[in-house]
Amino acid sequence: MREIDLLIRNAEAGNSDAQINLGAAYREGQGVPQDYSEAAKWYQKAAEQGDPIAQNNLGIMYTNGPGIPQDYTKAVKWFRKAAEQGDKEGQLFLGLMYEKGQGVPQDYPEAAIWFRKAAEQGDRDGQMSIGLMYENGQGVSQDHAEAGKWYRRAAEQGHRDGQLYLGVMYEKGQGVPQDNAESAKWHQKAAKQGDSTSQLVLGVMYNAGLGVPEDFVQSYFWSSLAASRTSGEKHKRAADVRDRSAHELSPEKLKEAQRMVQEWENICRR
Repeated sequence: MREIDLLIRNAEAGNSDAQINLGAAYREGQGVPQDYSEAAKWYQKAAEQGDPIAQNNLGIMYTNGPGIPQDYTKAVKWFRKAAEQGDKEGQLFLGLMYEKGQGVPQDYPEAAIWFRKAAEQGDRDGQMSIGLMYENGQGVSQDHAEAGKWYRRAAEQGHRDGQLYLGVMYEKGQGVPQDNAESAKWHQKAAKQGDSTSQLVLGVMYNAGLGVPEDFVQSYFWSSLAASRTSGEKHKRAADVRDRSAHELSPEKLKEAQRMVQEWENICRR
């Protein structure tokens, strides 16, 4: 018996794990023709058995609408069922629906409640979301120190935006002591993940020796990457830093910096 036939048999027998896997197979077109309606059907069967993974998957399908009519109210229903079981992804998704006012009236305090629940379970997107609410004073009292706490937790799990925002907080001394070296450390992490803002900030920091040793090769490298990924005023600023750094380099050092940029770009194309 083929693997997909066994999966179908188990799903039809009511096995919720098989129903979820069959839903995923139809969603991705793996072993069966891609069919979003069939995917939703099998997710719903597992969701009705109380499986939070299926409930979230069905909620996502109702949010984005592939194969089934977009219906934010139904999306909220399924996200809530997962969230109320303590599922951190369901809590995050429900928080997002309250934040955006999709399927429910917009309610920042309620969004913050669900983001916090997800964040306290270690969900890095939940940590980033509650951090933003504290920084902006949405649904909670504005508190930069609390924002920094949650950005740090997200950043330590590799969340690129968490790393960027924590770097900015150290740069400005907002919610944390002003510390250029710490700022550079977190911007470096975000920049290595491709964040163009952090790449530009690093270009500036290496050019001026802020928090890092003055290094025009590094300044050229990071500002070049930022310039290639931005437009408008941000692009102009990055290009200006790149050109000022180039002016400080010997022909040999400029070639080294250009080689570093090319090697990075080659890796990104793979």
